Amino acid sequence: MFSHVMIGTNNLDKSKAFYDAVLGTLDVPAGHVDRHRIFWRTKTGVFSTSLPINGEPASICNGGTVGFACQSPEQVDAWHAAGLAHGGTTCEDPPGLRGALGSQMYLAYLRDPDGNKICGLYRLPKA
Repeated sequence: MFSHVMIGTNNLDKSKAFYDAVLGTLDVPAGHVDRHRIFWRTKTGVFSTSLPINGEPASICNGGTVGFACQSPEQVDAWHAAGLAHGGTTCEDPPGLRGALGSQMYLAYLRDPDGNKICGLYRLPKA
């Protein structure tokens, strides 16, 4: 359904360091800088950060979250730890199990250095 997700940043260097570390825990290769944008490409899609083209400061999306698929609870924890170590801040509850019976998820939330809310999520197999 989606070709890519792009969010704003006010600092390409901080954004690259943060997302190289966070996405590296998901085996995503380091981002490629293209003028005012950075692209992290995979077989299943593209994630990007960009300095706003209109020259105005980037701002966060109130109520928005970008979710990254993880392969295990341990990978969610590594994703979260990498984010904290590279300028992110934790938000919401600590990493852990959430959901109702039949749709359990292990997830963690972070704010990137620009304040964007992101999530690492692993869907547990149905029992």
